[in-house]
Amino acid sequence: MTEYLPQRSVIATRSLEAAREAVARTYLNHELIGPDGALDMRLNAVADGLMTLGYLTYQVDAELVMPATDDCYVVNLTIGGRTQASRRDGRREVTSANRSGIVLSPVQPHRVRWSADAEQLHLKIPRTSLESHLADMLGRPVAEVVDFAFGLDLTTPAGRALLRSVQLLSMELDSPVGLATMPLARRQLESYVLSALLHAGRHQFSDDLTGREEAHRLGLLAPVVEHIHAHPESPLTPEALARIGSVSVRTLHAAFQERLATSPMAYVRAVRLDRARAELLRGDPQETSVTAVAIRLGFAHLSRFAQQYRERFGELPSVTLHR
Repeated sequence: MTEYLPQRSVIATRSLEAAREAVARTYLNHELIGPDGALDMRLNAVADGLMTLGYLTYQVDAELVMPATDDCYVVNLTIGGRTQASRRDGRREVTSANRSGIVLSPVQPHRVRWSADAEQLHLKIPRTSLESHLADMLGRPVAEVVDFAFGLDLTTPAGRALLRSVQLLSMELDSPVGLATMPLARRQLESYVLSALLHAGRHQFSDDLTGREEAHRLGLLAPVVEHIHAHPESPLTPEALARIGSVSVRTLHAAFQERLATSPMAYVRAVRLDRARAELLRGDPQETSVTAVAIRLGFAHLSRFAQQYRERFGELPSVTLHR
């Protein structure tokens, strides 16, 4: 068992009622159904800053029944044992150590059963904190509850980043010389935790969030890249693309090299080849012509098209069509 925040102990108790009161005071009101066996509950938590961060274990089979919180999100990251969770809309999740967790919705009642060896890191995040942070990331107001999918997969890159960020924050806040003594640095790490959560969990803003970050990554190339993917068959020259991006041809070339490590026309060619392959894969050999596909997508020299296609996909376009 790895106990987090040992210097931030809230309670260590064998009393069912004391355990319930401490968790209610730190996180949310709930009913703690009498566990079978000897309770050995420990709760460590830091309740200031942008969020409440804590470590909790009961060391006995236990069940928590929780009403909707209304004003906060609660994130449970299982780091030991396992839990079984359900909520009013019928969704169910099973979490296991360092592999999964859940997000409790502000507008749903929940029920969570703990195994005797279960341990969790918890985040209690006010709606105002999370939703204003999301608004900053999106660049527009957020006026609704973030409807997270119930489960959190901690084995994905985004999930691992979330777990690492919470573990790091807990270690720093437990240290007498850590971020607890550096308010600005602490706020930056807490903001990173919020960003990691919004990326790790699936919700109604996920696609917009990913698209905005992609646009930020591409910078001034975003409208150019979007146009190339939307109209690969249209006449695309460096001059035409520069006009779309409202930049000079020289700036366009420099931006492509900096952001995508390629030239504008090499990028156009790659998109056109990808589109050609997609059309050939779904085409009927009796009705689809490699020549027609190539010419329509701007490949005037068929032999060069076939060579470039084979270099990119490892086979001739005619082989793809007849697959």
